[in-house]
Amino acid sequence: MGRIGLPELVVIFVIVLLIFWPRKLPDLARGIGQAIRGFKEAAEDGEDHPQAKPPAAGDHNTDRTKA
Repeated sequence: MGRIGLPELVVIFVIVLLIFWPRKLPDLARGIGQAIRGFKEAAEDGEDHPQAKPPAAGDHNTDRTKA
């Protein structure tokens, strides 16, 4: 199987337009826009708050001066 190229994407887009035009196209575009916006927000949130790595087995805090 080959990769999907530009001609295939154009054909798929035309078929979608023929099927969903004009009743559902605005709702479809709105849903796609919201999905992309949500994905971008989640990606940006992940960059702002990277997950902390758990301590390794030998990394124990033995400093007893702090309470």
